[in-house]
Amino acid sequence: MRNNKIAVLGGSGLVGAAIKRELLNDSDVQVLSPSHSELDLINQAAVDSWVYEHQPAQIYLVAGTVGGIKANSTRPAEFLYNNLMIHANIIHASYVQQVEKLLYLGSSCIYPRMANQPITEDQLLTGELEPTNEAYALAKITGIKMCSTYREQYGCNFISAMPTNLYGPGDNFDADGGHVIPSMITKFHEAKVNNQESVTLWGSGTPLREFLHVNDLASACIFLMREYDGRQHINIGSGEEVSIRQLSELIRDTVYPECEITWDSDLPDGTPRKLLDSSKLIQLGWKAQYTLRGSINDTYSWYLSNILKK
Repeated sequence: MRNNKIAVLGGSGLVGAAIKRELLNDSDVQVLSPSHSELDLINQAAVDSWVYEHQPAQIYLVAGTVGGIKANSTRPAEFLYNNLMIHANIIHASYVQQVEKLLYLGSSCIYPRMANQPITEDQLLTGELEPTNEAYALAKITGIKMCSTYREQYGCNFISAMPTNLYGPGDNFDADGGHVIPSMITKFHEAKVNNQESVTLWGSGTPLREFLHVNDLASACIFLMREYDGRQHINIGSGEEVSIRQLSELIRDTVYPECEITWDSDLPDGTPRKLLDSSKLIQLGWKAQYTLRGSINDTYSWYLSNILKK
């Protein structure tokens, strides 16, 4: 690298915080991670100025507006605009300032709703997207295409990685706006505190999902920065698949075993199944280390220690 500066943009979020934890184990690396108050990533001039001033050799682009199925369904314009602006600003500034390498983090929602399972990278843009998170997916697809077109036209070493559903310490535990695992943890904990007999969850519980611990994702991103320079985006998954019903029972048994679970089938399920084919990444030499069953209790403990005590 031309210097030891590595920027993690989106460093206060779930993924960014995990990548910073991993990078800070290397004493030779200077990690740059401005907060939102220090740098508004939606402001193009501010992003241009920051990258020019700090000249990072590498950038992890893990910033964005994120949320679960309810947030995606009710705030589509916000999800589309914010993510388009953030991704375009950072990618273009990285090209202008000749950043040596950039990793762009996408999402498995980029793939068609009825994609063949497990989902291979070449299924991008081969079918219709899931309506409940279409806006977010479109922004992520644009980010992927920006990386590949800037590589094609300008020779930029910009790579893209597509993680499956994430969980772990530092997540958003909002019962309505968070991803499925932290949202369920909060709902069951609040039911426990309030002595509720049951918790009602969205949909039927039948969709199948794959989950990846955020520490595994952080290690995969750093691995790809070292080992991967390909044009095609690459999947990052655990290979561990459960139904939403099984997941809810696992979380219920950890947080509030006495609670009953009911399902509101009038509310959407989302994509029926979403399992990534991560064989390309595994062939490069990386594999997930965390198991879902072994990590739910740790995630709940983090919630108790860090969210409830604020």
